[in-house]
Amino acid sequence: MENEPAASPAKMRPIRSFVLRQGRMSPAQTRAYEQLGTRFMVAHDNAAMIDYRALFGRDAPTIVEIGFGMGESTAAIARLMPQCDFIGIEVHTPGVGALLKLVGEQGITNLRIVQHDAVEVLERMIPDQSLAGLHIFFPDPWPKKRHHKRRLIQPALVKLLVRKLGTNGYLHLATDWEDYAEHMLVVLQAEPGLVNTATGYAPRPEYRGTSGFERKGLAKGHDVWDLVFRKR
Repeated sequence: MENEPAASPAKMRPIRSFVLRQGRMSPAQTRAYEQLGTRFMVAHDNAAMIDYRALFGRDAPTIVEIGFGMGESTAAIARLMPQCDFIGIEVHTPGVGALLKLVGEQGITNLRIVQHDAVEVLERMIPDQSLAGLHIFFPDPWPKKRHHKRRLIQPALVKLLVRKLGTNGYLHLATDWEDYAEHMLVVLQAEPGLVNTATGYAPRPEYRGTSGFERKGLAKGHDVWDLVFRKR
């Protein structure tokens, strides 16, 4: 699989960054969605690349996170790195509402949200060679072997990610499934546009705090594997 040619955008779209499980929004999430969405959400547009300066009102390194879940780590990283701007991509409305709630409560200004499939957003809205970093934390592991082909981290998607990174931009992945970590490592090491910043897995960077999801896993004895690669 590592030696497959880069897929065309049309062939890559079936790779999804999510499983659609909408769930219910709490009243607080609903209020945040309604009150803050117009300010902090970016409408998906297949024909318009995002102008970061116009969006954030400044020139700053821009980092994209794919699939931020309930947004706890996303908000924490945005607060910890005020010198950078962040775009979170997520399809689940409760997660978007939860992150907007944190944005309002914590006064976060360097974060915007796109509620749409990440692959299409990357292809159509993120300019090539424009990102300082990309974060993908705990993507769906699709644990059953027959479902491994549905995993987000595949050679074609990684080539797209590399194309969006600027010079020396980084790609940071994390998972608590060992066999998915092994798969990720194989795929990233096979990509000629990337170089590993560690020998194998990386120590957890300080900016990636532990979310409630991760803390529950750690309490159960789960390990977490981080991978940090840079663009050549």
